[in-house]
Amino acid sequence: MTIDYQSHPSELAKAGDISSTVKVQALRDAIPTHCWKPLYRWAIWYIFRDVTMVVTVMMAASTYIPLIENTFSRYCAWWFYGYVEGLLMTGIWVLGHECGHSAFSPSEVLNHSTGFIFHSALLTPYFSWQSTHRRHHIYANNLAKDHNYVPPRYSDYAASLRSKLERLEDFTEDSPIHTLLRILLQQIMGWPWYLLNNITASQGSLAKGPSGKFLGNSHLLPSSSLFRPEEARLILLSDVGIGLTVLALFYTSQIVGWPMVALLYLQPYMWVNHWIVAITYLHHTHPKVPKFEDEAWSFLKGATATVDRDFGWVGKYILHNVIEYHVIHHLFPRIPFYYGEEATNAILPLLGKHYHSDKNRSFLPALWESFTQCQWVEPDDESAKPENRTMWFKGGPSPPPALGMR
Repeated sequence: MTIDYQSHPSELAKAGDISSTVKVQALRDAIPTHCWKPLYRWAIWYIFRDVTMVVTVMMAASTYIPLIENTFSRYCAWWFYGYVEGLLMTGIWVLGHECGHSAFSPSEVLNHSTGFIFHSALLTPYFSWQSTHRRHHIYANNLAKDHNYVPPRYSDYAASLRSKLERLEDFTEDSPIHTLLRILLQQIMGWPWYLLNNITASQGSLAKGPSGKFLGNSHLLPSSSLFRPEEARLILLSDVGIGLTVLALFYTSQIVGWPMVALLYLQPYMWVNHWIVAITYLHHTHPKVPKFEDEAWSFLKGATATVDRDFGWVGKYILHNVIEYHVIHHLFPRIPFYYGEEATNAILPLLGKHYHSDKNRSFLPALWESFTQCQWVEPDDESAKPENRTMWFKGGPSPPPALGMR
């Protein structure tokens, strides 16, 4: 484990290669020089633009929606507001994510102050999540060390279903309504439960042994198993940021009432939860994208085992291309998002078949496919040594919701 935020991930773990001639440095050299340089003017512009949009839409909703006399129409207006404001808030969250990678501006002070404010305002512990997200980038798709969406093996999956059948393919598929309810549970509770209990992360992702204490594996305790002792002050500062947001919400509720706070903030906040889970889940979960055991894993294998998706103009203009150009982000997380397309196009000839993209389908079919066809993983060759195997997703009925780490 490391809290080194300056080195490239390939310098902190086994780098690997695409071929004998295509290594990390070859990919780096193919990217235009200007793509590596975040600019103050874009940082200031996006802060101004995104904050202005969020505040303007919130003020307009609080002013005009209560004036709608028809109850059904007023409910529809509030729902539409929540959806739109949720997208705009998610854009704010993405900017905070860029700050955590030092890809937002040339100034670390501006990066961390902006990221801290933006993420705290959305109840995300900035420095805590920056630490675990950094380790996710170092060990992406490593079944033993990754922090996100680590799938179970056959034995764990079968045990969770309490079945002794030899072939999981013989199981009856879930009913559509059951699958839908499980997806809704994941989308609503996945993000806060990850922050509270590190769900779907591997135990090898921890800085120390798993804790049996309350919140002992959370992003909230300075003594959590996720963090080194020297990180404690930053974890505490992250908690202070969330506490200040909660206090601000309480103070606001005393002025406008809790129902208005729920409509103006909590409703779009739930949409933010949904988008964080949906975006990250679909980046790392696809039937044709592999996972790797620790012996077979390398940084390049893991970073290229991610998927670029497409969310139209909303993805490009509101969510800052976080959906469309995730592969380049995993390869070089310090490239600013506004250079993602150019940098991706520069390395495509080198990546070849190792580049994964699924941009021809809409969001909901993609989510349904990943949720139903990616329940567990098995090696392509059971008889091969771990260092020579690749793990692939298999489908099946939904297991009980994950409550802890893998």
